[in-house]
Amino acid sequence: MSPHSIHAAVTLISMLGAVAVFAQMSIAYGSSITLDNARKAAAAALEEARKNNWTMAVAIVDTGGNLVYYEKMDNTQLGSAKVCIDKARAAALFKRPTKAFQDAIASGGAGLRVFGLQGAIPVEGGLPLIMDNKIVGAIGLSGDTSEHDGQCAKTGADTLK
Repeated sequence: MSPHSIHAAVTLISMLGAVAVFAQMSIAYGSSITLDNARKAAAAALEEARKNNWTMAVAIVDTGGNLVYYEKMDNTQLGSAKVCIDKARAAALFKRPTKAFQDAIASGGAGLRVFGLQGAIPVEGGLPLIMDNKIVGAIGLSGDTSEHDGQCAKTGADTLK
């Protein structure tokens, strides 16, 4: 196989991987999350942060990306106050974890198209919230590494399953 053919094959595989990672969830939207359930998910997420000595901000949005609940732990970096809301909105409006955007960009090629999507936040930490097999909103965490933000978001999301 020639170097040109190998390069073409690698590019194609990268593009296909980005497309697979970038696919939206096939789950439909349901009724928007209640305030009680938003508080429940946020409390679990922040408890995970406290347990690991991370300072975070959490946001819960409804299916339309509207803020339902927000909380920022003391000493959390100020930039995280807005970032957690943006992560939650992106997860709700695009029906996918924000890590999908992060992974698409990391794959390069077609994945770089994420930069053209208004409101797409390419950093782990935003997850759709699912109840009764329907998306009811999303959770966003920010304040530590993206992996830690994602870990806390997953803990919060898992409380609603």
